[in-house]
Amino acid sequence: METMRVPPWLEPLLKAAFFSACRTHGDAARSECNMFCLDCKADAFCFYCRSSKHKDHQVIQIRRSSYHDVVRVSEIQKVLDISGVQTYVINSARVLFLNERPQPKSIGGKGVSHVCEICGRSLLDPFRFCSLGCKLAGTKRNGVASFALEAKNNEATKVAGRRGEGVSRRASERPPSGMAREEEEEEKELREGSQQDISPPTPPPPPNARRRKGIPRRAPFGS
Repeated sequence: METMRVPPWLEPLLKAAFFSACRTHGDAARSECNMFCLDCKADAFCFYCRSSKHKDHQVIQIRRSSYHDVVRVSEIQKVLDISGVQTYVINSARVLFLNERPQPKSIGGKGVSHVCEICGRSLLDPFRFCSLGCKLAGTKRNGVASFALEAKNNEATKVAGRRGEGVSRRASERPPSGMAREEEEEEKELREGSQQDISPPTPPPPPNARRRKGIPRRAPFGS
């Protein structure tokens, strides 16, 4: 049951050491080990190791913020259910922290609305955990939280199914496609006819308008 809630690569990811120089490509420009392979579940590696050893594997890139490891939400949410974990916007990208961060005891005191259920760190929003590591601890402790995407996808499928039933029900009430086309054409003709009737036709000229005056004649002179 626990393996279903927690993927086998998560704990190795949280324990891995990142941003050290690669032993093989230490002299290269991009030699820092900031990548992790979900298939191999081994140590972190650099950009060049990915091209040579993990070409067709699932790989995520780890970044750093204030000397702490973070991962972009757009990457991790494809393989992990991150619901309940506080996210942050750093350098225009939404990220979350891999592990718990130390904090002074005076911070998480009175006046704090939201705190992490595991470490007590103050949170900006009403989330349950400050990091993936704390969510993992909460999952092991009470089994309420889960990282599996299957449960989340199943719930989304049920909701979509209910919506689809409503759509299909409405669609079944519609007339057949042939009849619908005929109605559309008829409606189009009615619209065109109504547009033509907006401007009344030019009235015919009055009957006397086309009469030409006769040639004027002078009266005869008297003798």
